[in-house]
Amino acid sequence: MSIEKVRTYLKQFNADNRIIEFATSSATVELAAQAAGCEPARIAKTLSFKLHDDSVILIVTAGDAKVDNAKYKHFFCCKAKMLTADEVEPDIGHAIGGVCPFGINDGVKVYLDVSLKRFVTFFPACGSHNSAIELTPDELEQYSANCQGWVDLCKGWQE
Repeated sequence: MSIEKVRTYLKQFNADNRIIEFATSSATVELAAQAAGCEPARIAKTLSFKLHDDSVILIVTAGDAKVDNAKYKHFFCCKAKMLTADEVEPDIGHAIGGVCPFGINDGVKVYLDVSLKRFVTFFPACGSHNSAIELTPDELEQYSANCQGWVDLCKGWQE
């Protein structure tokens, strides 16, 4: 189960005991915000994309942000192409609703969007449709597997 994979992964940071398992689904930004008792913007959503060389990446962004196609194309030199529902679990290592930057498949690069830096803490998923962990921006950067650093790839959150 993906949450166990995440729990094992987060042990190296002594953060495995900080995983929150909700009684209800947290598979969407809105559901996660209700479960965590916070505003939707503070949900760190993890989006999966395929690059022109068929490698896969994750972008972790604030719940109220949307990937800006122009920024994405400028940064990655290709159009934004999200993974299909059938590709997510085999390519990333977590199913839709639990995708996160922890305990992912080898070779998946993780990018953190600056839209998250406006919060003291936020809630990314932990591998299942009803889990999360409350992290600071520094903790997210430290705990994210194969983290490539902070990027500015989104729009809509500054308005």
